[in-house]
Amino acid sequence: MEALSRTAARLRPWLVRGKPLPNLLFFTDPERTPDPERVAERLPAGAAVVFRAFGAPDAAARGRRLREITRRRGLTLLVGADATLALEVEADGLHLPERLAAQALGLRAAHPDWLITLAAHDKGAAVVGAAAGADALVVSPIFPSRSPSAGAPLGVGGLGRIVEAVKTPVYALGGVRADTAPLLLDTGIVGIAAVEALNA
Repeated sequence: MEALSRTAARLRPWLVRGKPLPNLLFFTDPERTPDPERVAERLPAGAAVVFRAFGAPDAAARGRRLREITRRRGLTLLVGADATLALEVEADGLHLPERLAAQALGLRAAHPDWLITLAAHDKGAAVVGAAAGADALVVSPIFPSRSPSAGAPLGVGGLGRIVEAVKTPVYALGGVRADTAPLLLDTGIVGIAAVEALNA
């Protein structure tokens, strides 16, 4: 986590509605990060937690625990794909999977203060996501990833081409670890995102 934090701190800052975007995103996963609260307690101030509940029965309770930690520690809390849960736990915004890109405009109108990020897995999806009004795009996978849903890695060059194609700020996710994160410094991204690498 310390190595990733140091790399993230070297990326260019970006403001959205007058507030700095987090430069480090921790994506929770029920299987790969079974104790997200422990990770949230160790994240540097200014980072963000993206809470992905995937329909878990304890989602609201866990979300409220993460909300308490993130408030206390100066972190941003986003909820994955579930606007109702985001409202229930008083999150700072929402992270949408690529397939829900069309919802971004309506969510922005309904929740103008929310930070809304959107996943993109190729250049075309990134262009669509930028046009949909997302505050930031989370592009993946950059490197080979253990995620069961990960496709072929885009590589540093593919990531750079996506950054050049959109004006929306971009995060890099997928195989981002202490040894791979420094390779992203000259790609133009505003932040890095990880699952297991921050759980170590």
